[in-house]
Amino acid sequence: MAVVRYDPWSLLGQVQQDLNRVFEGRLPEEAAGDNTRVVTSSWVPAVDIREEPDRFVIRADLPGIDPKDIEITMEEGVLTIKGERSIEEETQEGQYHRIERARGTFYRRFSLPDTADPERIEAHGKNGVLEIVIPKLEKVQPRKIEVRAEE
Repeated sequence: MAVVRYDPWSLLGQVQQDLNRVFEGRLPEEAAGDNTRVVTSSWVPAVDIREEPDRFVIRADLPGIDPKDIEITMEEGVLTIKGERSIEEETQEGQYHRIERARGTFYRRFSLPDTADPERIEAHGKNGVLEIVIPKLEKVQPRKIEVRAEE
C-alpha cells in the first residue's frame, strides 16, 4: 500500500486550471491578446482577416442581423464595426427553456496599417456574412530626377 500525501489545496488548484482551460477555449481572442472586445459588448462575432496583394479583407459572421443595424466607421487608422442582434421571442418546450444564440450589441475594433486606403473602403453583406474590403494605397514609385548642368 502506497502512502499518499494529502494536500487540501490541490483540489482548488485543479478547479482553477479547469476553469482557465474553459475560458481559454471559449474566448480565444482574449487568450491570444486580442483586445477588440470591450466591456459594452454582449457578444463578439467571429472574424477572418486576409491580406491580399492589393487589399485587406475582413469577413465577419453576423447571421440574423439586418445590415441597417450594422455601423462601420474609420477614424485615425482604426476600423470599428458595431451593431446589434435583436432579441427574438423566446420559446419554451416542456420544462426546458433554452437560449444559445448570442444576442444584443457587439463591438469590434481593428487597427489598420498605414498601407490601407481609408477613402475606398467598401462593405457588403450576403448570407449572414459581412465582408469589408480595404484597398491598399498604391505604392509611390521612385522617380529619377535628372541633374542638369548649368551653362
